[in-house]
Amino acid sequence: MRENYRICNKCVMDTVGDPNIEFDKDGVCQYYRGSEKSLPNFVFTDKQARINQEKLTNEIRTAGKGKEYDCLVGISGGVDSSYTAYWAKEMGLRPLAIHFDNGWNSETAVSNIENLVKKLDIDLYTYVVNWDEFADLQRSFFKASVVDVEMITDNSHKAVSLSVAKKYGIKYHIHGGNFRTENMMPPFWNWNKQDVRNIKSIHKRHGTIPIKSYKYITDSRWEIMRRLGVGGTFVMPLNQMNYSKTKAMELLKNRLGWRYYGGKHFESVFTKFYQAYYLPEKFNIDKRKVHYSSLILNGEISREAAIEELKSPPYKISERETDRAFVLKKLGFSESEWEEIMNTPPKRHLDYKSNYKTRKFIQGIYHKTKKWNPFS
Repeated sequence: MRENYRICNKCVMDTVGDPNIEFDKDGVCQYYRGSEKSLPNFVFTDKQARINQEKLTNEIRTAGKGKEYDCLVGISGGVDSSYTAYWAKEMGLRPLAIHFDNGWNSETAVSNIENLVKKLDIDLYTYVVNWDEFADLQRSFFKASVVDVEMITDNSHKAVSLSVAKKYGIKYHIHGGNFRTENMMPPFWNWNKQDVRNIKSIHKRHGTIPIKSYKYITDSRWEIMRRLGVGGTFVMPLNQMNYSKTKAMELLKNRLGWRYYGGKHFESVFTKFYQAYYLPEKFNIDKRKVHYSSLILNGEISREAAIEELKSPPYKISERETDRAFVLKKLGFSESEWEEIMNTPPKRHLDYKSNYKTRKFIQGIYHKTKKWNPFS
């Protein structure tokens, strides 16, 4: 263990890969303390959870009256999005499922999506990216040596959802994001997904072909939708209930034939490679610490069990080499190119053009008028 190593006494966040972590007099990190303080906002009595969900579904039904669909729900084949789609049907809604196919679906994800839409009897809209352009964007981000390669997918998925919702006259966008199993992320382990200026700057520096069909959403448009409801209303129903990932997985397995894929967001071959290989090897970041810490706070796993799990590498050796070869071939990287990427020192997103300062200014104004809650 390296000198000066410390780990939180409440969760498994530690000093590896995060020079900004701090500990209080009890040895508890700021991430756990902050999430612990916010958690009561997402814990309800059974009665209150029922009232929350009924209120939300009534609003959605009213907005969708007379239309073919009353809400749009994104699905990836993962647990949170699958459970959200299941919840929508259970509440009597008429969702249109949308899947963003960026070319990296695992076989398990495809199977889960097929079972989901068939057994829930919901329509599916699949958006398939222009692979040449999308691959060039991903190649650019790897060459840039920045941490958040996934922002390309996350941004475009939102933009496509807005486009599809507009096409069908759908107001409500239902998302599987939730506080109880998605908190404690260190600030610079990812980046603002709507930083289009950053995306364009990185591609301009490292891309090789023009990007014409890539759909994106800017910060201003996203905030106008989220805060003012212009262009749609973005909601996270899992934040309106006592959501348990463990219980959700069991329910999906028993009722929908859903299968687990081995890790958070590992329904995507690319995300698995990115989180279990690229981030640990290049940035010394193991996102399992965040995922386990969230589950510790939510009472779904013990700290001792999480520490034991972290003793195992994020990748099985056989899968790691197979996936590595597959990703390099699919993205068109030679061994020497990839070796150069892995040996290039990490760079900040701020080493490229960004709307960071503008975003912080806007958030500062918002803070003065209303409590900021990224999971609202």
